[in-house]
Amino acid sequence: MSYKSVLVNIDIDGPVIPIVAVAIDIARSHDARLIGLCGADAPLPMAGVMTAEAWQQMRDNIEKRFTKVRAEFERLTTGSVRTEWRQSLTNPTHAVVQAAQSADLIVMAASEGAATGDSYRHASPASVVLRAGRPVLVVRDKVEQFGAERIVVAWKETREARRAVADALPLLVAAKEVTVVTVTAEADQVIRDGLNNVVSFLAEHGIKATPRLIESPDEYLMLFNFIDRSGADLVVSGAYGHSRLREWAFGGVTRALLDEARLNRFLSS
Repeated sequence: MSYKSVLVNIDIDGPVIPIVAVAIDIARSHDARLIGLCGADAPLPMAGVMTAEAWQQMRDNIEKRFTKVRAEFERLTTGSVRTEWRQSLTNPTHAVVQAAQSADLIVMAASEGAATGDSYRHASPASVVLRAGRPVLVVRDKVEQFGAERIVVAWKETREARRAVADALPLLVAAKEVTVVTVTAEADQVIRDGLNNVVSFLAEHGIKATPRLIESPDEYLMLFNFIDRSGADLVVSGAYGHSRLREWAFGGVTRALLDEARLNRFLSS
């Protein structure tokens, strides 16, 4: 049970070393191929704002930056894992979504949370999660080394949560401590049975998980309080959202997880 191909998105303006180091750790532990990707583009010129020459110069500068990022990626990965390099002079979110067809897992950073700024230079984790059809590991801010010894599964009886648990199995198997937590305003037997069924499912895969049921109307607050107290290295969750007027509208917990840059977040949709 492992990932055979890991895609790491490298922000054209961000530091290369931290995110690639995390991806190397994951790829090495699963004997996986590591695909390095960097995507960016220049905004189309508008009359009176940018000349075609200036636009082309911006694209040329992006190509030069691709060369530097690739060199750093290859320096970091040489002799450690099998690799492949891809670069794309296009919208970076689209580049990640397109490359996802080759990967079991996407690794990316979101140091500024879900709203990552310039969409021509920064891939949006929110859009990638809902469009790629692959699980996405959104790495916490200022990461130095990836760890997933203590994992909290944020469980709800939804398709997305079921998908997230199944997608995260290779990480859950390797964890030392797994807790499956449900926060609900009122716990009935259906909710209790569902929580226990997830724990039983994990046990069939050799994963000893502890169920935790929290009754509270404030799902977001109680979930994050529990995560903080548990000292979790990683949170596994389904991602709930839909397209609205060319933007993604998210559920409260999903949005909070996307914005919580202190956590490693494993999200599936």
